[in-house]
Amino acid sequence: MRCTLGVDIGTSSSKGVLVDAGGGILVSATRAHDVDRPRTGWVEMDAAIWWDEFVAISGELLAAVPDAEIVGVGVSGMGPCILLADEHDVPVRPAILYGVDTRSTVQIERLTRELGVDDITRIGGSTLTSQAGGPKIAWVADEEPAAWERARRLYMPATWLVRKLTAAYVLDHQSASQVSPLYDIEGECWHGPWWDRYAAHVEQPTLQWAGDVAGEVTAEASALTGIPAGTPVITGTIDAWTEAVSVGAHEVGDLMLMYGTTMFMVFTNGAETLRTPSMWTTAGAFAGTRNLAGGLSTSGALTAWLAGLTGADYPELLAEAETSGAGARGLLVLPYFAGERTPIQDPDARGVIAGLTLDHTRGDLYRAALEATALGVRHNVETMRAAGADILRIVAVGGGTQGRLWLQIVSDVTGLVQEVPATTIGASYGAAFLAATATAAPDGTPVIADWNPISERIHPDEAVRPLYDALFDRYVRLYEGSKPVVHELAAAQRGTPATIDNPTPTAPEAS
Repeated sequence: MRCTLGVDIGTSSSKGVLVDAGGGILVSATRAHDVDRPRTGWVEMDAAIWWDEFVAISGELLAAVPDAEIVGVGVSGMGPCILLADEHDVPVRPAILYGVDTRSTVQIERLTRELGVDDITRIGGSTLTSQAGGPKIAWVADEEPAAWERARRLYMPATWLVRKLTAAYVLDHQSASQVSPLYDIEGECWHGPWWDRYAAHVEQPTLQWAGDVAGEVTAEASALTGIPAGTPVITGTIDAWTEAVSVGAHEVGDLMLMYGTTMFMVFTNGAETLRTPSMWTTAGAFAGTRNLAGGLSTSGALTAWLAGLTGADYPELLAEAETSGAGARGLLVLPYFAGERTPIQDPDARGVIAGLTLDHTRGDLYRAALEATALGVRHNVETMRAAGADILRIVAVGGGTQGRLWLQIVSDVTGLVQEVPATTIGASYGAAFLAATATAAPDGTPVIADWNPISERIHPDEAVRPLYDALFDRYVRLYEGSKPVVHELAAAQRGTPATIDNPTPTAPEAS
């Protein structure tokens, strides 16, 4: 039986699937893990976990379906992450994770000053934020010079697996475009002058597209994983983009909403590069496309925090949240419990719960947390549209889609219809599809709409639209109003002197 194997390395777990030629999932496997947070604002991970879990997952999948003929392997992973390794592929330090890691604030400011925001945006597509890989590389050079001196190669989770499986040293264009400012988005190549300035002794990975075959499984990797030697392995890409592939949300005009530990949004445009300072402009997963992307730093992580804090299980909390009703009986939450990425790009933002009284319940809190993530999605969608994104279709994916209440709240708050596919397992499924596409005969190329048709559409409830319009206005104003105090608190958490924000000047009256 012809099958493809897909594995995704996520923030809180690694997931794998074995998929037949028609897109049916034969078996899946998961390994949970934790990230390390050694200091406030630091989020990192030991890369050995990625390979160890891939080996364990592949072994479990193959043992469950002994007659599987593996024709291709797909990989994906969280990102952009910065994993630097020496010439022997020994990591010089733990991998620094994507935008939830905010350690490189000083480097962001320095690189922006040295290179100029206009040139950075023109060449790389986006301004430098906590999501950008270049400042994180610069942080290692500045703060850990001994590790930096040993660094010779650059990996992300997907391409670390590719290296272990095939010995190929590659990176896909989409991931590379998030190593800003070292990638030229219009030229679709590394930007030599800035690479030489900030990463001169690191070998440039060969650039490929996500679905390209990077190499074949080596005999050594075969012995560890059980995957036959010679099996093609695709280059892969970052999980959010692979999730978009898994639900067919990678055509021009599509917007993917990924419900997970964090919330991620990817809008696909044609060859035109849309730019806005508060979002991320990237290369697409496929040649000829560009993306405008955004992400909340917490979504599922926030609801998990509340579940742990209250000691209640999710079914209880969801039932109580539904009883609470739209507006959570007058509660409003800012979901910035780990800083925030887009569109405010504020690593010093912090969570705020406003309107609390002694009458409020844990169900009200849980409802307000779900609404907070929906308000964050709306903030991103409106920012994308202002930048020129013509959003034609919304597709939801990820573990959070299993809860109908969360989906309904997002549709109610945003006013958007969401399409939910039959399979929402996510990036591992998309990786398996890319592997199937890369290894298919010319007359047998799979189509994702056949593999994974839309099963449900969530329509907004127009009756609550006025309530949520007013709540969104308060959401934006609450952030602006609380920002000076919150930034002082963030500084205190880091143990650094507080910087009091200057209030926004009031416009002069017309004369």
